[in-house]
Amino acid sequence: MNPTTLGLAVAAVLGWAALTHGFGGFLLMAVFLAVGSLVGRFLDGRLDMRRVRDALTGRRSSS
Repeated sequence: MNPTTLGLAVAAVLGWAALTHGFGGFLLMAVFLAVGSLVGRFLDGRLDMRRVRDALTGRRSSS
C-alpha cells in the first residue's frame, strides 16, 4: 500500500469517527491509529523502541 492510499484510508477512518462519535471519538480513534502504527512498525522491525525511549527521556535526539 503506497503512502497516498494509506493516508486516504486513515483520513476516511478519522472522518467516520468524527461524524459518528463527535470530537471525542475522533481523538480516541486517532490515538488508536497512532498506537497501532507504532506496534506494526515494531513488529516489522522498522522501529527500535530503545531509540524511541531515549528520545522521549532526552538522552538522545530523535534525528
